[in-house]
Amino acid sequence: MRAMTVIPGKSDSARVGAVAEPPAADGSILVQGLLTGICGTDLELLAGALGRVQPGSDHLVIGHESLGQVLEAPAGSGFTAGDLVAGVVRRPDPVPCPACARGEWDFCRNGQYTERGINGMDGYGAERWRVDPYFAVPVPAVLGHLGVLVEPTSILAKAFEQVDRVGARSWFDPKHVLVTGAGPIGLLATLIAQQRGYDVHVLDRVTDGPKPELVRALGGTYLTDLQQLDVVPDVVIEATGVGQVVFDCANLLPPAGVICLAGIHPGPATVDVQLDALVRQLVVRNAALVGTVNAGKRHYADAVDMLLKADRAWLERLVTRTVPLSNWPAALVREPDDIKVVVDLRG
Repeated sequence: MRAMTVIPGKSDSARVGAVAEPPAADGSILVQGLLTGICGTDLELLAGALGRVQPGSDHLVIGHESLGQVLEAPAGSGFTAGDLVAGVVRRPDPVPCPACARGEWDFCRNGQYTERGINGMDGYGAERWRVDPYFAVPVPAVLGHLGVLVEPTSILAKAFEQVDRVGARSWFDPKHVLVTGAGPIGLLATLIAQQRGYDVHVLDRVTDGPKPELVRALGGTYLTDLQQLDVVPDVVIEATGVGQVVFDCANLLPPAGVICLAGIHPGPATVDVQLDALVRQLVVRNAALVGTVNAGKRHYADAVDMLLKADRAWLERLVTRTVPLSNWPAALVREPDDIKVVVDLRG
């Protein structure tokens, strides 16, 4: 069968590869791949910033943002042929560490976890894949192809959960949320902030096109410069990974404010802000800076609920380009109005 393959760390290695049928060890549910989303993690795999192949393999099947249709499922699994399903990305480490043993594998302590399509385990970017029922997320038929947004939405479901937990250390009643970056993660963060009833502002460099329109359609305020911000943000969801942006946002926080870092800058690691000044802002205001990555099983279920509540026409506008499997490397090349690019695994 065909699959989206790369060699982590080797540029120009994206291929439509011929691979074996998915092994039974991957899970008892056999799935026909429908769609997989492309994100910055896939570009980092090619750049060598992360990723490793399965033991005994010289390539990695990528694709961690998944949507498929069940072909076969065992009795008692909770799934039947024809169901739509998404796959959880991370798998707990084999030890397991205390976090993994409690189902919190997104907080793995020893780093021995695996991730579908990223670290040590082939992903969902294939014509067929298997998944264990425990790591399969039911996607309601009404969502249809928009079920491919479940995984990225789960990242934001977790981010807001972390904000709530950190904020609960004291009295916390956020009103204003600032989102930095209007890519898929930033826009989904804007959607969730809107669903929670927050006043939301979104910062991005793009001046026109679908991004400002999508923010305004949710009732948000679109900014191209932080100087335009006319409120004090109680919460910042930071999706750019740019150090200077993080520093500038820390200066804006009120007492007990929270910044949740959900993005990683693709460039080399540098220190281009004064860390002592950043520390001062966090300390004197009892503010918090927290990082988040991946998601737990409950966050996928939360993501499905959030997508079901969203305006379908708005969600449709997030998926700006669909590329066939036969030409999937084209999905890695960014076009001017791209937001979420997906690969059609059916042809």
